[in-house]
Amino acid sequence: EVQLVESGGGLVQAGGSLRLSCAVSRFSVDDIAVGWFRQAPGKEREGVSCISSSGTSTYYADSVKGRFTISSDNAKNTVYLQMNSLKPEDTAVYYCVMSREFVYRNSWFNAAEYEYWGQGTQVIVSS
Repeated sequence: EVQLVESGGGLVQAGGSLRLSCAVSRFSVDDIAVGWFRQAPGKEREGVSCISSSGTSTYYADSVKGRFTISSDNAKNTVYLQMNSLKPEDTAVYYCVMSREFVYRNSWFNAAEYEYWGQGTQVIVSS
């Protein structure tokens, strides 16, 4: 059974940092695309970032470029989302997602690209 287990969410002040982790089971992170989506109350789900298989490509939403960094650790089979300079508008539930297929620049932000979703981790940024 595929499992995506997120951790690292929490409460942080604006300007602070958090690092989210997504531990993947059954598939090697080197062979899959792993991304992060988020959903704030009353708002649509939004693609935040994605790292393709073998880490060859990384993608970011315009709203997080320059502040968030996605990376993978093959030894731990885990994908990370380092979030710096956090803003209140980053407050949301963050979901780790996975696709066994390669994801491309023009579609990575489409939720339908991903077969598996984690349970989510809450991030709250106070002003």
